[in-house]
Amino acid sequence: MSNMSLLAIGWEPEIRGLLTVVMGVVVLMGSVYMILATNIGSRLSFLVSLTGLMGWMVLMGMTWWIYGIGLKGPEPAWVAIPGVTIIQDVPSLRSAGALESLPEGYDGASPSELNEIVAGQFLTEGYIQISQDDPAYGQAQAAASEFLEEDGALTAGQYEVTDVFDVGGERYPLIANNESLDFVAFFHKPHYTVVEVSPLVPVRTEPGRAPAKAEIDEEAQKQYVYMIRDLGAKRQPAVVLTIGGGAIFLALCYLLHRRERILRHNLSSAVATA
Repeated sequence: MSNMSLLAIGWEPEIRGLLTVVMGVVVLMGSVYMILATNIGSRLSFLVSLTGLMGWMVLMGMTWWIYGIGLKGPEPAWVAIPGVTIIQDVPSLRSAGALESLPEGYDGASPSELNEIVAGQFLTEGYIQISQDDPAYGQAQAAASEFLEEDGALTAGQYEVTDVFDVGGERYPLIANNESLDFVAFFHKPHYTVVEVSPLVPVRTEPGRAPAKAEIDEEAQKQYVYMIRDLGAKRQPAVVLTIGGGAIFLALCYLLHRRERILRHNLSSAVATA
């Protein structure tokens, strides 16, 4: 029975991790406290060891804060705009807020002409067309594919991402409007992207034969995935650890200083009385 219990503990990552942390606390901080307790007493050693621990946590928090490592929060990602993420016609682009106005001549245009008209309207309103070799293209493509398949608008193999349009995301305030002097640019404008998706021509599959190459259906209406950038909170846990640990560290330092003053006052009073 005991062997089975030990085996269960070894295969449970939550319990194993908890035991590792408890053992680390007992062995590392406990050993420091024990050594200090043999020299300066149990109460003062606890205060000194806790002050050292808080100072170490401040240093670790500052390191994680600067380099974005260690204890991290959610990473930046493209997120859906509720209700208007999947856009299946051109008029909905304006009602969703992706376009400020509808392109001229879109009504009555053929699907191939309509695609060029919409792309031109995006560029006219300040959007940037992302090239396919840009890493931002792949990130937007992956996020758009996930939203399309979750919504059920299209399934894998029924579409192909053909264009990505990006707007916003500028940082401010800048010093002398110089992008390289962004030391105090802590604020961001909303960052949007529109991913253009082209349906594919249905391909018949035959047993024993390689599937035919998928082709874009030029007569089908293209769909659009409208997303906004969530900047995440990658460094937030490190910031909280640094500020919180720093406040506790300063409070403990003040307690040590106050105790030292009281001790010196009592010793001097005892000498004067003697």
